[in-house]
Amino acid sequence: MALQRKLGKATDQRLALLKNQVSQLLWNGKLETTEARAKEVQKLAEKYITLAVNTYKDTVEVEKTKIVKGKETKVKVLNDGATKLAARRQLIAALNDLQEQRRPKETRTEFAARTKEVRHPLIEKMFNYYAPRFDKRAEEKGQKGGYTAIYKMTARRGDAAEMALIVVL
Repeated sequence: MALQRKLGKATDQRLALLKNQVSQLLWNGKLETTEARAKEVQKLAEKYITLAVNTYKDTVEVEKTKIVKGKETKVKVLNDGATKLAARRQLIAALNDLQEQRRPKETRTEFAARTKEVRHPLIEKMFNYYAPRFDKRAEEKGQKGGYTAIYKMTARRGDAAEMALIVVL
């Protein structure tokens, strides 16, 4: 019995497909695909969100000295702790690095200022948006998991494949 669906693809193609689809799901919040692919994407997305939820609070406050106009000043900076850093690196390896898009009517300088500090936008979204949201939900409801839902749709025209919409709740 297989541990995962083969999806009619070679291993490297299947892994690339799932990596892309999980990244798109986490970036956009929803994804329309076939039912078999949606079930595989759900497995991976749940694991990645759980990893972020379990480690997002691990931060360390560090003092750094900066030289500004010939004077040394000490600045306190929040760095990732060991477990959060390891989780961040796992997510960077497992997900595609999607880039932030310019908003409508946003100038280049505004876009550059908004995205200056963000190197990996999808990973930042995982730790700064999804993890606190789902951690709060886990405290309120007393349960973890169930971060995504799959809704069945009508069959695709042409090959009658069973379609599904997967959504991050």
